[in-house]
Amino acid sequence: MKAWIMLLLALSLPVAAVAEEAKEGETPKVNYITLSPPFVGNYGLDGTSKLKVYKADVALRVTGEESTKLVKANEPLIRNQLVALFAQQTTEAMNNVEAKEKLRQEALKQTQQIMSDETGKPVVEDLLFNNLIIQ
Repeated sequence: MKAWIMLLLALSLPVAAVAEEAKEGETPKVNYITLSPPFVGNYGLDGTSKLKVYKADVALRVTGEESTKLVKANEPLIRNQLVALFAQQTTEAMNNVEAKEKLRQEALKQTQQIMSDETGKPVVEDLLFNNLIIQ
C-alpha cells in the first residue's frame, strides 16, 4: 500500500512542477480599467465667460491582476485628482489636439504619482481618453 502512495506522489510532483512553470512562463494580461461613471464638470471658470462643460470617458491601462486590484482600490483618490485637474483647465487647453495630449500626459503623470504614493510603484502604464467632449 505504501508503495502505491509513494508512486502516486512521485508521479504527481512533475505534474505540479509543469503547472507551476506554466504560470511563471505566462505573460501578464493587459487590462483596461474604465473609470465609471464618466467625468462631467465645469472648466475654465474665470467669471467673465459662459459656463463651459466637459465630459471625459477615461480608461487606465495596467498589466496583471494585482495591478488591476491596486487601481480599483485607489479609484476614489484617482477620480478626485482627475476632477481637480479637469476643473483647472482653460478654454485653450481643451480646444486643440496638442493641448488635449498635454492634458492626457498630465493626467497620466498625476495618476502614476498617486499610485506611487499609495503602493510604492506607478502601476498605471497609460491613460486614455475614450471620449472627451467639451461645450
